[in-house]
Amino acid sequence: MRHLLEMREITKSFGSIKVLKGINLSVKAGEIVALLGENGAGKSTLMKILAGVHEPTSGQIFLNDKEVSIHGPKHSQELGVSIIHQEFNLIPDLTVAENIFLGREQQGLPGVIKWKDMHRETRVLLEKVGLQRVAPDQLIANCSIAERQLIEIAKALSFESHMLIMDEPTATLNNEDTHTLLELMKSLANEGLGIIFITHRLEEVTIAADRIVVLRDGEYIGSEAVSAVTKDDMVTMMVGRDITDLFPERTIPGQDVVLQVNNLHVREGLHDVSLQVRKGEILGVAGLMGSGKTELSKAIFGIHKHQSGDVSMLGQNVTTPKEAIDAGIALVTDDRKSEGVILDLSVYENLLLPFYRKMSRTGILQKTKMDQIVKKWIEDLKIKVHEPNVEVNTLSGGNQQKVVLGKWLQMNPKLLILNEPTRGIDIGAKTEIYKIIHELTEEGISVILISSEMPELIGMANRIIVMHEGHITGELAVEEATQERIFHYATGGDKHGETS
Repeated sequence: MRHLLEMREITKSFGSIKVLKGINLSVKAGEIVALLGENGAGKSTLMKILAGVHEPTSGQIFLNDKEVSIHGPKHSQELGVSIIHQEFNLIPDLTVAENIFLGREQQGLPGVIKWKDMHRETRVLLEKVGLQRVAPDQLIANCSIAERQLIEIAKALSFESHMLIMDEPTATLNNEDTHTLLELMKSLANEGLGIIFITHRLEEVTIAADRIVVLRDGEYIGSEAVSAVTKDDMVTMMVGRDITDLFPERTIPGQDVVLQVNNLHVREGLHDVSLQVRKGEILGVAGLMGSGKTELSKAIFGIHKHQSGDVSMLGQNVTTPKEAIDAGIALVTDDRKSEGVILDLSVYENLLLPFYRKMSRTGILQKTKMDQIVKKWIEDLKIKVHEPNVEVNTLSGGNQQKVVLGKWLQMNPKLLILNEPTRGIDIGAKTEIYKIIHELTEEGISVILISSEMPELIGMANRIIVMHEGHITGELAVEEATQERIFHYATGGDKHGETS
């Protein structure tokens, strides 16, 4: 089968820093290649070269056996390469058709858009990705996350692309939508497309990919057929060592209750929620997309106004974020790039953000104290940064997440709410974050761990509650928790095995 793409001995340097060191990558027509590696391995830089964002320092790129030099993203698209980023590039206030043909609107008379033709072509594209239920004139703002992902693919197909690059396409999807997307990828490959699939979820690699290509620290490690390697083999190739104990041993929580939530109701989608968290306990929160998990975290932290019920932290009533922080609650949100860090500020500035009001004396900040705090968290959390004044947007996803953790940990919280703390980060960084969480519980800090990954909850939590449509539908001790039981409650099943 012919090669759609060959990248040979690609190198890329930014100043004196060599980011890519002789990378080889090829994709055949009809092949799905999983590009694997830890955050910072060079995957994004390599794909930006293919997408025309960066030019390689050296090396060759061949598309359909013809050597090419890619001059910008538009040229890359003209050559038949489309990239679908983890963060969507859709405009919420425009329709599906307007987004798909943005800048390429079909015109009849000058200044007159041929809406009927655009809508007809949009319907064909939507049907191809399985979105018959979405209308061309529907606003993107009214589409679900899963629908937006498929619309991004439809937009890529509208360019008649031969190569599709998918960067963490399932990161925000639930299990059912993930299955739908993986099946679509296989269907598109069967039609002759070449697909590069970037993911940290190795079970998806075994389901959808034909071959893996592994990078580590900017170097090409190797390529193997998926059928010839196990998930453990993939991990070893990515991190250069065996990870035998992904989850640390659990801490036994104390008996003292630190957080008490009674009959909490918020307009954003929580109904009569009651729970408690003990000292040093990890309470897992499971549920499908839209179940109310994120709303729960924001309600406990005081972001969502309580319509009824109450939240009490160590005897203090909590109704606002200020009261939450003063009571010892910290919240790490699921959207680190929009809500967790300020990307254009430095690591130094981000780590100190919540602490400025406590550090100032008569309006004067203590530089020596600030330096000590930043140095402590960079060292304690093993944040990979050559100096603290670099902008956070230059860090890998795992290191960005560590900055968010450090920002809150230096407030000495008693309760840490972690919403999807390992989303979009690699297996090595996950292991480090799990170790940090374990060490916190050993110090008596309590954790609410909200996650879409059931193995993560089962591996880390002392106890798991499951949510469905804003209600708690089940509670499981970790000894009795299985993925099947969690999924049963997550889909609305009751404790007697009946589904509502």
